[in-house]
Amino acid sequence: MKNIFITAALCFLSFNSFADEGMWLPFLLEQSTIKDMQAAGCRMSAEDIYSVNQTSLKDGILLFNGGCTGEMISGEGLLLTNHHCGFGYVQEHSSIENDYVKNGFWAMNKKEEFACAGLSVTFIVRMEDVTDKILKYISKGIDEINKNRIIDSITQVIIKESIAGTKYAANVRPIYYGNQYILIISQVYRDVRLVGAPPENIGNFGGDDENWMWPRHTGDFSLFRIYADKNNEPAEYSEENIPYKPKYFFPISIKGVNEGDFAMVYGFPGRTTEYITSYAVDFIKNVSDPDRVKIRTVKLNLWMDEMQQNDTVNIQYAAKYSGIANGWKKWQGEMLGLKRYNVAEMKRKKEDSIMQYFNFKKEFIPYSNVIQDLKLAYDTLSELYFPADYYAEALNGSELISFAQKWLDAIDEAQGAESMNGLEKKKKDLLVAIEDFYKDYNPELDKRVTVALFKLFVTDVPAKYHPDLLTLNLSKFKNNMNAMVEALYDKNFLSNKNDALKAANEISAGKNQKIAGSMVIQLARNIRDHYTNDFVKPISRINSRVNSLNQKFMHIQLMMNNASKKFYPDANSTLRVAYGNVKEYYPVDAVKYKWFTTADGIIQKNNPNSLLYAVPEKLLYLIKQKDFGQYASADGNLNSCFITTCHTTGGNSGSPVIDADGNLIGTNFDRVWEGTMSDIYYNPDICRNVSVDIRYTLFLIDKFAGAGYLINEMNIIRQ
Repeated sequence: MKNIFITAALCFLSFNSFADEGMWLPFLLEQSTIKDMQAAGCRMSAEDIYSVNQTSLKDGILLFNGGCTGEMISGEGLLLTNHHCGFGYVQEHSSIENDYVKNGFWAMNKKEEFACAGLSVTFIVRMEDVTDKILKYISKGIDEINKNRIIDSITQVIIKESIAGTKYAANVRPIYYGNQYILIISQVYRDVRLVGAPPENIGNFGGDDENWMWPRHTGDFSLFRIYADKNNEPAEYSEENIPYKPKYFFPISIKGVNEGDFAMVYGFPGRTTEYITSYAVDFIKNVSDPDRVKIRTVKLNLWMDEMQQNDTVNIQYAAKYSGIANGWKKWQGEMLGLKRYNVAEMKRKKEDSIMQYFNFKKEFIPYSNVIQDLKLAYDTLSELYFPADYYAEALNGSELISFAQKWLDAIDEAQGAESMNGLEKKKKDLLVAIEDFYKDYNPELDKRVTVALFKLFVTDVPAKYHPDLLTLNLSKFKNNMNAMVEALYDKNFLSNKNDALKAANEISAGKNQKIAGSMVIQLARNIRDHYTNDFVKPISRINSRVNSLNQKFMHIQLMMNNASKKFYPDANSTLRVAYGNVKEYYPVDAVKYKWFTTADGIIQKNNPNSLLYAVPEKLLYLIKQKDFGQYASADGNLNSCFITTCHTTGGNSGSPVIDADGNLIGTNFDRVWEGTMSDIYYNPDICRNVSVDIRYTLFLIDKFAGAGYLINEMNIIRQ
């Protein structure tokens, strides 16, 4: 009976993935999934996808500004990413006179391209497993603090040695919760310029209503160009720089895709947690996600009401709105999926089997309390995260309070400044922050938001967790929140940009009592101190404990599934390959979604009275005339978007979607709402990634924008 149970437990505990599941490290493809990819229709070899010995697809993939993916599409440095990835730079160059957010932007030659301060792109040179070089120095029983110190020390040595004598950058990233370590050598380019982006009502068609949804008709793309010095090496912005010549750029296929076709997404997925316990799932589903959704709903509703009525506010807040709405909408779908598929209970059954398996294996005795210890840790986190989320999302959701906290370091440095160098650095940073803040700030709108969020905090959070100065201030105004917030905003030195600049320049050693004593600075300090001491520090200690336990739990899973090749590491912003097929899906009973959308849907959704559904007149004309040129599908229509079963997450925004031969067929930009739980649990029946059909992108560049010269740079595959 014992042997029968062990066999059954191992079968149940097998973590073999679904056919389309996984975010695979490209330099390990030969060891894991390339045969499965080829069985799904791929006609490329592992060496075609990733190689350090020859040019490969990986040389055309880039990390865009640290949070998205992009791909090279011409030999003149032209790159393609999502509209929402490049949107901040469209907004940065916009004004009422030149509203590129509303009207789009297209450089008609290289001289018209806009420099983008602070924007960088990163190419991967190579990746290497350095686990043995690190873990051989870690002895059994070592405490977590010393372990991390040793690992940090060793990784710094590895990094230094790996890039000695080069201009490359490097980092070491843990996978499998620190059971394995990967060295990544990269090259960073910092002169990146905006080339083109469609109007917001194309690039963000449907807005938040359609974020994470299907069907979609969104032209979510933007174009940038990388510049380098005369030797094709990275260089800071200069008019002398020339377009970068990439090692590889993608051929673009306009043949079109069909259901069942192989598809591959190549990029930098941000973070997944596929191997967490049931207690972590319960925490996400019942504590963290619901609180943040509730608070952000209040803020987003107030922002959107004003954005729809005021073009200036729309320019100021469009990127900010998109930034916080993305998570807000995703968390709602995630909660729904986790509940619908009873993911916590599914994981509990696996955990019960693991506990039973412990009884028969002596080598697992040191791990026997791991699952129970994780339960205790998450019980404690649940108690702390509720008020912590309200501090982070409600109190610090006030733009004024959040900005005031940026002054605290400079004020504190001035109070006890022994070195004027330190103070001058803080002041310089503060002056930059002032310029950034007031460019996109509406005080009257923020005042209304602050009242609403503070009221929500006071109502929902028990009084014992309130910052004492908030309680004191409220009592002075007889619990009238409107009056208290009015006083907070009235005539303080942050009321406008000029007063803020004057105050920042006047900061000096020992002479800042007036600034430090202002109502807004005092409240911001009190909120920060409570948040840091009462929540951030204890949560950080518990999370450190959770990370240590997760490493052990992951080690158990790796040992118990040692023979399994289908055991991909969680995403952590490292370069990954995901593959699948073009495929329809059934979100709920009696509802079937096709795998593609067309321009007909754009006409059907057109609403001139809606900010993000008002289709531009020129686009309407082209669609009605069916003037699609070479980008039309076989039936004469224009496909706009399509879905596949590729496993993606945040960070995959802008990733190339590639066909069986390595041609670019689309740009990944989203997932379907019903499948947003795929960061935790992938279900092949419901999880789909959403991509812009490359033919729609090229049509908009060529026929709509009239920037056909860009098409001439590309390698278009027509048959």
